[in-house]
Amino acid sequence: MTDPRPTAPTVLVVMGVSGSGKSTVAALLAERLGWTFADGDDFHTPDSIARMRDGHPLDDAARQPWLGRIRAWIDARLAAGESAVVACSALKRAYRRTLIGASPRIRLVFLEGSRELIQDRIRARHGHFMPATLLDSQFAALEPPGPDEDPITVGIEEGPDAIVAAVATRLGIPAGDICG
Repeated sequence: MTDPRPTAPTVLVVMGVSGSGKSTVAALLAERLGWTFADGDDFHTPDSIARMRDGHPLDDAARQPWLGRIRAWIDARLAAGESAVVACSALKRAYRRTLIGASPRIRLVFLEGSRELIQDRIRARHGHFMPATLLDSQFAALEPPGPDEDPITVGIEEGPDAIVAAVATRLGIPAGDICG
């Protein structure tokens, strides 16, 4: 079996609106590649989580420290020589610039899906702080990544296994070379 890790450490930022499957896909991708995983939700402050739980979207000022904490985690992984995957909404281009900058070692994975499909998923999930009422604000804030950001864009109509396989293929890792 070929080692699926690139020669230099790489961090994948799995992005999309709430309910697109970021955490599920990112965790599964990290597991299959043998990379470190982090969920961007874990970098929110209790105050930010309470605000969202109460149905109030975060503004750019509230997001900046959160994005900074995620970028610090990314930088620490790269400095330690680790490849990693982080789930983070990264809805706006400015947010992605904070997370990725000009680093060729950080790649963007965009999970793309229809509002209807994502709304159905949010309504079906339990125990998450983000209510379905904030989905409109997520889509309003979403600036899909452009070609200059070199995203790996994957539709979410298929299940997590198919999405992970599609991402691995785009990374140049044959599906047979990932664990699972």
